[in-house]
Amino acid sequence: MRRPIAVGVLVLLASLSACSDDSATPGPPTVTAPTEEPEPAPEEPTDGPTISPSDERVRVVDTVATGLEAPWGLGFLPDGRAVVTERDTRQVLLIDPAGGEPQGLGALGEPVGEGDAGEGGLLGVAVSPDFAEDRFLYFYLSTASDNRVVRAPLDRQDRLGTPEVLLDGIPTGFIHDGGRLRFGPDGFLYVSTGETGTPELAPDRSSLAGKILRITAEGDPAPGNPDPDSPVWSWGHRNVQGLAFDDDGNLWASEFGQSTYDELNLIRKGSDYGWPVVEGRGDEEGLVNPRVVWRTDQASPSGLAHAEGHLWLGALQGTRLWRVDVADGEATDPTPFFVGEYGRLRTVEVAPDGRLWVTTSNRDGRGSPAPEDDRILVVTPGSD
Repeated sequence: MRRPIAVGVLVLLASLSACSDDSATPGPPTVTAPTEEPEPAPEEPTDGPTISPSDERVRVVDTVATGLEAPWGLGFLPDGRAVVTERDTRQVLLIDPAGGEPQGLGALGEPVGEGDAGEGGLLGVAVSPDFAEDRFLYFYLSTASDNRVVRAPLDRQDRLGTPEVLLDGIPTGFIHDGGRLRFGPDGFLYVSTGETGTPELAPDRSSLAGKILRITAEGDPAPGNPDPDSPVWSWGHRNVQGLAFDDDGNLWASEFGQSTYDELNLIRKGSDYGWPVVEGRGDEEGLVNPRVVWRTDQASPSGLAHAEGHLWLGALQGTRLWRVDVADGEATDPTPFFVGEYGRLRTVEVAPDGRLWVTTSNRDGRGSPAPEDDRILVVTPGSD
């Protein structure tokens, strides 16, 4: 049931019970698995960018914002301006690509010190597909008792209205809070959640933790879900922080591993992605293998976007932007860019002009901020 919520929520500081998302130890070399049986020989992308005439077109061409504090969510309004959330300050910002200072729209919750609230806070944002008519913005945020999805109207004077709860009761923790929102081509809202450092919640279909959820714009379980009374779409996830749809309507998700493998998964309705039984590939009956795996020092993947026939994935511990070719449900040729140049990369979104906006995350309590951090970089995705 939807209801108004008060501004000024606090994040629960749960005990740190598992390896944090992007402080895992290095593991074996990168392996890709683009197809089901029979599988081709695994590929191992290099640690640095692969340089070719087409790759040289992937470059940073602008910086649209500096001095941000742990930017997390990013979504574009129909007029090209961007709505950005700051995780720890709980601020909602409006950024004009033409320039100028970010405009503050208000806070959803009480600010905390850098990293003091763990991985929770004001996280993902999604702009309503019908924004021109309903003016709704959707947010994923942490409170003292749960994670939740809320929405609030943005009036024509750029004032953010009172948020209302659409879905609450998502377990929260000091780590593994998920938080990405993405409207699908079917018009429904997809929500990523983490297992809060409690692995047994991931396969438990009665829990909303460690899942990808699918809900209507009003917050109800979407028609066609595996259980018509539940928002759960897939399960067995450790911590998904990236969601993207390709041109064929396939849903992809980036997922943090524990200490060995991070994952890129092709998401199918009613499927179990293996955590905590398997990290990376396991070939266990009834569990779905990832399409690409990385060593944790190469990735710790967060934001995910699709452009120019590729998935683009921001890497935190890996401090790089990954490009992965996708076609017909297969993922191949992972190629890294900007290795170590900008620090931790959190969120990737496609702007209305087709370029990528990529946020740094060096002020989230784990990075080493440069003088202009955190920043939003504009990247040309190139074309083959």
